[in-house]
Amino acid sequence: MKVNMGSADRIIRVIIAVIFATLYFTGTVPGTLGLVLTIAAVVFVLTSLMGFCPLYTLFGIRTKKDA
Repeated sequence: MKVNMGSADRIIRVIIAVIFATLYFTGTVPGTLGLVLTIAAVVFVLTSLMGFCPLYTLFGIRTKKDA
């Protein structure tokens, strides 16, 4: 796996993950939609930690600047 996410992209994903988790755990978005958002939050955090997004590879996207 080659890193294909820039630092801004990673930070934005973590912020979105926190928002999704907050919406679910405060009961603002309950039920199935809440669980889907929580799963998306977990995926966002994992991809941010690894710096690799499989969907970016499929579409040929790179947000990481080459040095």
